[in-house]
Amino acid sequence: MIPVEPTESAAERPGGSFGDFEIEDISVGPYAHGFGRSEGRTFAFRVRKSVLYVEVYRDYCERTVPSSDDVIATANRSVTDIDLTDERSISAVVRDAVHSAESDSSHSPARGSGVTTLRGVLDRLGSIIDSVR
Repeated sequence: MIPVEPTESAAERPGGSFGDFEIEDISVGPYAHGFGRSEGRTFAFRVRKSVLYVEVYRDYCERTVPSSDDVIATANRSVTDIDLTDERSISAVVRDAVHSAESDSSHSPARGSGVTTLRGVLDRLGSIIDSVR
C-alpha cells in the first residue's frame, strides 16, 4: 500500500488536506492501473491512450468487482506530462483526480428506479446484520 501525503497545493485548498488517501495496488507503465481507498470510498484507475480514467465507488461497496451501478463519480486527466514509470507521479495525479472527481449523473439512478435504491438499502442492512454477528 502506498500512503500519499497531501501536497502544499492540497493544503491551500478550502477544507484543508485531502484526508486519508491510500493506493492499495498500482501497476506502472503505459497502461498503468490500480485501485485504492480515499476517505472511506474505494476507487479504481486506468490509463488508456494518454488519459487517466478514475471511477469512485459508493460507500460500503462490498463487492469484489464493483458494477457500473456502484460508480458515484468519475474523472479524466491527461497524462502526457506525467512519468508513467514512476509510482509517485501516478499517485499524485490519481490523488488529485479522485478528490476533484465529479458526480456522474449517467450512473446515478433514474427517477422511479427503485431497483438500485432497494439494492442499496439491502446492502446496508446486510452490513449492519454482519456487524452485529
